[in-house]
Amino acid sequence: MKYIDEYRKKDLILAVSEELKRVSTKEITLMEVCGGHTMAIHRFGLQMLLPPSIRLLSGPGCPVCVSSQHFLDTAIAYSKVPGSIITTYGDLIRVPGSVSSLEKEKANGEDIRIVYSVMDSLEIAKKNQGRPVFFLGIGFETTAPATAAAIVQAKTENINNFFVLSAHKVMPPVMKALVDEGVKIDGFIAPGHVTAITGTAIYNDLATVYRLGVVVAGFEPVDMMQAILMLSRQMEAGEPKVEIQYKRIVHPEGNPIAAGFLTRVFEPRDDRWRGLGIIPSSGLKIRDEFSAFDAEKTYPLTVPEPTDPKGCICGSILRGLKTPNDCGLFATRCTPADPVGACMVSGEGTCATYYKYRS
Repeated sequence: MKYIDEYRKKDLILAVSEELKRVSTKEITLMEVCGGHTMAIHRFGLQMLLPPSIRLLSGPGCPVCVSSQHFLDTAIAYSKVPGSIITTYGDLIRVPGSVSSLEKEKANGEDIRIVYSVMDSLEIAKKNQGRPVFFLGIGFETTAPATAAAIVQAKTENINNFFVLSAHKVMPPVMKALVDEGVKIDGFIAPGHVTAITGTAIYNDLATVYRLGVVVAGFEPVDMMQAILMLSRQMEAGEPKVEIQYKRIVHPEGNPIAAGFLTRVFEPRDDRWRGLGIIPSSGLKIRDEFSAFDAEKTYPLTVPEPTDPKGCICGSILRGLKTPNDCGLFATRCTPADPVGACMVSGEGTCATYYKYRS
């Protein structure tokens, strides 16, 4: 198949659904760890096409949702550095910090600008020499290489007023942490865009050590249903392994050029995840070679320990322990127009997805 509409054909979706019902005999729990997958499942009503033996959980795959309260509070603190310009992706601007948000600080007069790429931030720095320009680096292995490339370019061109506050994260450590914590998971629907960069080797331990199935999936309904079928067949055979469903985009070796930028500029570090705490080796720290562009080293700030929004269960939702429907604030006090927690802010957030497709 070549075109997107082919992956939305009703007859193909229903054919896979019928095959799933024929094949599936064991009760299994599968987690999708990408917010795009959660959106696809609910947008197309795929959960209604699964046999009752298959349970789906939504995991911590929304980069905005997992960015910690401490990171938001730190970003707000940087907005108050004299002469500073904060550059950020748009879906981060409304995420609540402990006492404010970037949106509120912008309304109060701070210079906070929405950019569509990190290269836009670099251009802003070029045009505002003498003013520190801070880019809020969020996202997984998908977006981190672009941030790395911008840092390399800043060094090459000697742009000395461009700084990155890194909240970039990597996916495998949190997947392992959830299992170590005791969350019942038999297999993962792995993120396609992350794996397009990294390749599939990052999941090998999940299959060989943790004995969990992993299937890298695309984002259309046929993709999702086929990935679930592949995982179901693994579970039925008792042979967990790493497979690629999204073969039109993902290759086992990944993208060596993008991955090269990532490893050249970043190194692993323990990092905070909203609602999950500190997870070892789950974050990306800027290497010493590029420390001149590291906001935390060039402009060190002390930020008080954050306070979580009262009543918000975003952390439990990110763990797959609860759903938005378990939250007393969902669709009443907490809505996309007036979000309490990060899971309602981002378009990839589980709460936002449940709200949009709750009918």
